[in-house]
Amino acid sequence: MSGMHLSKEFFELIKSIGESKSKQEEDRIILNEIAVLKKKLENDKPGSISTAIPGAPGGGVASSGNTLTTNKKKAREFLVRVLYVEMLGHDGSFGYIKAVELAASQSIVHKRTGYMVCACCLSPEHEFRFMLVNQMQRDLISSNLLESCGALIAVTSLITPDLVGTVSTQVIGLLDHNAETVRKKAIVALHRLYQLSPEAVPQNELIEKVRKMLCDRDPGVMGATLNVIESLARVNVAPFKDLVPSLISILKQICERRLPSEYDYHRIPAPWMQMKIVRILSVIGKNDVQASEGMYEILGDCLRKAEEAGINASNAIVYECIRCITLIYPNPVLLDAAGSSISRFLSSRSQNLRYLGVTGLASIVERHPKYAADHQLAVIECLEDKDDTLLRKTLDLLYRMTNPVNVEFITDRLLHFLRGSTDPYLKKDLTGKICTIAERYAPNNGWYVRTVTELFKIAGDLVDPAVATNLMSLVAEGTGNEDGDEEADMVLRKQAVELYVTLLASAPNRMNRVLVETLAWVLGEYGYLSSIMSLDAIIDGMCKLLQSGNTAKLGGGAPSTRRLILSAIMKMVSQYGSCPAAAAKVIDDYTKSSDPDAQKRCLEFQTLLTTAPHLLVEVFPVDASLEDVDVDENLSFLNGLVAEAVSNGARPYQKPEDDDDDDMYSGSLSAETANAFKMTPYEKPTQTYAQGRMAGMGSTNMGPGGAANTPLPPGGSPTHHATPNPVQAVNPAQPQLQLRNVANVWGKQAPLPPAPAAVSTPHVPAPASYGGVGGGFASPAPASYGGFGAPPTPAAAPVKTAEQLEKERLAAALFGGISATTQTPAAPPAHPIPVATPQMSTPMVSPPIPAATPVAAPVSAPAPAVTAPAPEMDLLDMGSWGADTGAMAVATPSTIDMLAPTPIAEAAAPAPPPPPAPPAQPEQTPAPASIDPFADAGLLDGITSAPLSSFGLSDAMGSAKFEYGGVAVAPLTITTPQFGERWGQCPSTHPVNVPSSSSASTLSKFMDICVRAGMHKVEEIAATNEGICACMAGGGTAVALVHGKISPFSGGQSRVDVTVKSTDPQLGGTLAMYLQNMIR
Repeated sequence: MSGMHLSKEFFELIKSIGESKSKQEEDRIILNEIAVLKKKLENDKPGSISTAIPGAPGGGVASSGNTLTTNKKKAREFLVRVLYVEMLGHDGSFGYIKAVELAASQSIVHKRTGYMVCACCLSPEHEFRFMLVNQMQRDLISSNLLESCGALIAVTSLITPDLVGTVSTQVIGLLDHNAETVRKKAIVALHRLYQLSPEAVPQNELIEKVRKMLCDRDPGVMGATLNVIESLARVNVAPFKDLVPSLISILKQICERRLPSEYDYHRIPAPWMQMKIVRILSVIGKNDVQASEGMYEILGDCLRKAEEAGINASNAIVYECIRCITLIYPNPVLLDAAGSSISRFLSSRSQNLRYLGVTGLASIVERHPKYAADHQLAVIECLEDKDDTLLRKTLDLLYRMTNPVNVEFITDRLLHFLRGSTDPYLKKDLTGKICTIAERYAPNNGWYVRTVTELFKIAGDLVDPAVATNLMSLVAEGTGNEDGDEEADMVLRKQAVELYVTLLASAPNRMNRVLVETLAWVLGEYGYLSSIMSLDAIIDGMCKLLQSGNTAKLGGGAPSTRRLILSAIMKMVSQYGSCPAAAAKVIDDYTKSSDPDAQKRCLEFQTLLTTAPHLLVEVFPVDASLEDVDVDENLSFLNGLVAEAVSNGARPYQKPEDDDDDDMYSGSLSAETANAFKMTPYEKPTQTYAQGRMAGMGSTNMGPGGAANTPLPPGGSPTHHATPNPVQAVNPAQPQLQLRNVANVWGKQAPLPPAPAAVSTPHVPAPASYGGVGGGFASPAPASYGGFGAPPTPAAAPVKTAEQLEKERLAAALFGGISATTQTPAAPPAHPIPVATPQMSTPMVSPPIPAATPVAAPVSAPAPAVTAPAPEMDLLDMGSWGADTGAMAVATPSTIDMLAPTPIAEAAAPAPPPPPAPPAQPEQTPAPASIDPFADAGLLDGITSAPLSSFGLSDAMGSAKFEYGGVAVAPLTITTPQFGERWGQCPSTHPVNVPSSSSASTLSKFMDICVRAGMHKVEEIAATNEGICACMAGGGTAVALVHGKISPFSGGQSRVDVTVKSTDPQLGGTLAMYLQNMIR
């Protein structure tokens, strides 16, 4: 900056401010400048000495027209210097009047300077704002478009809610101005007026004007309108639902470069308009299937063209497209494209692009978790990056992708970063996230106690006190069920005691308040369960902790912490049966404490200990924290004293006669509370569902629980307490904590029922993801992810370094439960599960006939001798037998199930002699419409008898209805949002893939098959060839959900991908096999 356009004083001011070395020096410069400016203002007043006397300093200059009043250039510089004074934190109110005067100038430059200083310096309640209203009204109706633009800018900054009505009419009139610059500023000003006072600018009128301005002939006006539409749509999207075609048309024109080149930025056509339109589409398309379907094509084109450019502006468009794709109704093709873009971002060397990749992955992982499995190693590398911003975003991604499988690994990583963090905001954020995922996904109660205790040690001061209360409730309640496993509860309590006993040796100054209070409660209630330290040693440790904490300010020096430790010592003394010397000294010392509460407790305990030690067990019962406290509302224990006083001549109590007001008040109160909330507890459910042991941890009080009290050993002898009853292992058949009643979207899929050893079921890829309004649900990911799942065996395995192996190990632990190909090994069932059910006797994949099993050739003997039974044959899988049909001529008689709702009668053995024909029609030929699957499969070669009519495939399919447990399934009538919610709650997944099908070549045929099977057709999406159905069995105890996608190709054939999810693994497996055979 040359400074030729500035005065010497102004130039020196800016230079000195830039060269100042301290705040004090800067303040000295500004104070000196304030004095100079005030002097200039005083010299400019009419009748001042400097302006009247030529010999006065500056007087001659002023008299020649160089005052602030006559020289507008000097006045403009004066206001700018006042603005510098205000920006640097000093008072420049002495110059406000000059800003108001300059706003009325005829020069547009000076006018805008006056408006700018007024907008920056005047507070909303300043009285000078009223002086500007008339000037703004005149400028708004001025024929000079520059004055109108200056007034519109001033309106957005200077008008207060009570002044909106004075300028709203003029602003609305400017929407039809001939100049596009005025129209652009007018729509922005009108939106600002609506934000200030919705009553003065009706919403309907604003929306009507906005819709009109969106179709303005000037792209600049249209672009300004997009900002207003986005702001309004985020509040209420309903009025803009029908704008989707218009927005798509505008975006298409922009992508095709139909806008003037002046809107391009680095060869990208109007990038900010593209991003704004994509954001509006994401708001409109959220939870709206019809609106989303119209956006798919343009979003794909916009994403593809932005990907091709590969510069920063286009990367911003790509990111907005990714966010839009994850927010609208999901489309598999677009999701795959978004996943590819995220992969490009994560693999970039630019930290900014990697940040975008992690942010985009966090947005897509909430509804479609399978895409996170593609980027395992990239996420691990981001965790090890030195960029603090990227690291924080990656930690947020870990929090979002937590599930019951990887919760332990992710919690350990978050605790690791929490230990090394010094940022208080990051520590507070991580603490809250660890508490949330620990309560939501805890694999068992013992892990939860250890994790929360470790969190107390690291950042106990940042933990919500309710978390400590929940931990105590968990230890006290256990399973929370009255008929729960008491032995498992005792194991949990013993583990908690052992954990906190080891903390007694910690330095008191490193133990925060939450940790100390939790330690005192646990040891005070269950210290006698410890096996690594005797009860008297625990009492000595607590006494040392209390005494050393007096100087170290134990628990932050809070009196309540010392009181809890004193109470814990008293409880353990009662359990021990005698008072150790260390405890007696502590109690005696605190009888002289300055804390009245602690002093009162110690005096009362000392009195009990010396006068009535047998009452200690009653005052401090063992494991009685959840017992009800009996309250005598009638104060019956005072009856004896009252009777004695009356017998001594006291006057009995009589209720006052003038108690009408109280009666009226009590009567009205009872009437009001007649319909109030019922405070009685709910009845305990008769059946227990998949619920975690920590489900009852929400309360902050220690109310009655379900766990039975620990019996106090007889006599209170220390030997009885030191040796608790041996605790047996928890029975695995008992209900235990699994998923804490949370939707299992990320968890591992439940294993299928065990298949016969001879059947080798190949991996069948699942269909593309299908999202519902209520929530998304993902299909299984491919099995070839690095370090995750079961990758195919390569021809030559590359040699991996130790660092790569370690990263793959971390990725496998981090992304556990995300990829659907990773299956948890099936636990041995409590009772044998039959492989074949009455409804489905054919396996999913037909096993080939072993080559080592010789089969006799067909002969004409009546009954050929067969030394060994032939393997079971799949009568429906026509393509797996190949050309070797002669080996199948001999088979043992078996029951054949053709997927009919009722068992088919026993078939005759396929012996060389033909089966006997019906007597009435021995030579009857089959009807032309019937189809014999045995003949098509080549199973009846050489046999001339007619096929059984009951084996006709068309008849079987026409009357087929799926049965489970001998009972036909019932339709489950639900909506699409309810389907989406239930989809994530079904743990068992069974994918089915039919590469070529003619019976389900169209979506309508597939839906007909599902309906004939007894399912309810929830929704049929013709645009994407997808359909969803639902059914239930056992009166609703088991639910099955079906999603199918049809991919037609030439020749009347179609590829059919079906995913069956069910709450019962056996129901889902049999239904999947049924649909596979029906579709095939």
